[in-house]
Amino acid sequence: MRSPETFHVQSAPLRPLFVKELWETLSGRALWIMLLLMCPLVGYSFFQAVSLYGEASAAGLQSPVLASTLSPLDGILVPTLGAFYVAVTLLFPFVAIRVLGQEKESGALRLLVQLPYRSPTLITAKLAAVLTAWLLASIPALTALVMWELLGGHLSAPETLNLVCGHLLYGLLVGAIALFAASVSESAATAAIVTLAFTIGSWVLDFTVAGQPGLLAWIASLSLTQVLHAFEQGLLPAGLVAGVCAVVFGFAALAAVWLPPGVRLRNKVIRSIVCVFAVALALGLVTQIRLTFDVTEDRRNSFPIADQHLLATLPQPLVVTVHLAPEDPRYTDLQRNVLAKLERTMPMVSVRLAGERQSLATNAGSDRYGEVEYAYGGRSDVSRSTSPREILPMLYGLAGVSTPAPAPGSDYPGYPLVAGSQSALFWFFFGLPLCIALAWWWSRRLPKPTAT
Repeated sequence: MRSPETFHVQSAPLRPLFVKELWETLSGRALWIMLLLMCPLVGYSFFQAVSLYGEASAAGLQSPVLASTLSPLDGILVPTLGAFYVAVTLLFPFVAIRVLGQEKESGALRLLVQLPYRSPTLITAKLAAVLTAWLLASIPALTALVMWELLGGHLSAPETLNLVCGHLLYGLLVGAIALFAASVSESAATAAIVTLAFTIGSWVLDFTVAGQPGLLAWIASLSLTQVLHAFEQGLLPAGLVAGVCAVVFGFAALAAVWLPPGVRLRNKVIRSIVCVFAVALALGLVTQIRLTFDVTEDRRNSFPIADQHLLATLPQPLVVTVHLAPEDPRYTDLQRNVLAKLERTMPMVSVRLAGERQSLATNAGSDRYGEVEYAYGGRSDVSRSTSPREILPMLYGLAGVSTPAPAPGSDYPGYPLVAGSQSALFWFFFGLPLCIALAWWWSRRLPKPTAT
């Protein structure tokens, strides 16, 4: 039979706890200062994006070919939300750390852990508060998208929701890291340094080892900024989403392990090792998920529809042997234009680099360097092209099928727009900050709730 204490812990109402965490988030200065700083940052980025997009559109209005290259995803969404990403990277950790760090510094944490809630429940409530803070922080960016619609611009719902989803995952990841840093640090300043070591360290990885082969390529993949790259390209990778969720859960679990004071260090270390092992196992499993959706309106990450349908019916495995170094620009073009699309389309595709070590210095003089061999159904052919227009007919020849006729109406029209954005500067530099300041003043008048 369960003891009354155990029953009380499991049946304690959660609503007062969540209300308390949300109130402490809204009452803190860090959130509102971050919002005020985000307004000019996001607003000026939006203004610049609209101006540059208008200059490109002026030429596109005279040429349908140029107009077809104008996509709001590249011209408006990515630059505007890119400013939001910078703010989340540099400012959001201080907001997330305050959710837990202030209680540790004031000694309130020792009282909090005595309430009838388990540590995972407390961390879940704090992670919900972090999510609420991110949603509020996204108001300037979402306002920019609404303003683009009011200017007459076009937004594709799948592209927009996919990119916002990527930034949400990134924000949750930064928030979970901040909670973990606050749980293991004795002060908010130390927690901020630990969190920024993760976020700014990701920039260092991008600048120093990105695009390098071997071990350096694996190290570069650990960068937090890699989370957004696929979403900015208009891809929804199921494996990446599952992997980020696993890492967020892992950092939250580590924060729950290190949250309660008075627990022996040895026990915390053992539980942390178990958490790390569980997350590593989960990441090993999600790397096997290759399901990726192309949500772009212009289908830039996919072959034409007719080719997609035909390639998906080819039952035998395709083996691609590449005689190129990973740092060679031709390999990057081949990967983006052909190989990645084949892996997302055909049932069985395997790609390998020929030779033990591929580098420009050691292989550029080889006779076979630059060749790409395609083997299918016992037949093979070689090409040096990185264009699907040349490679797809070759694959159809290997498979013994006819080249499909292009599907009608599949051309992307493009969305040129020349619009003035001076009103955006007034809104983001004066109007929206005033609304935020009024909301800050109103939040300070709310009565303080308790978790009891």
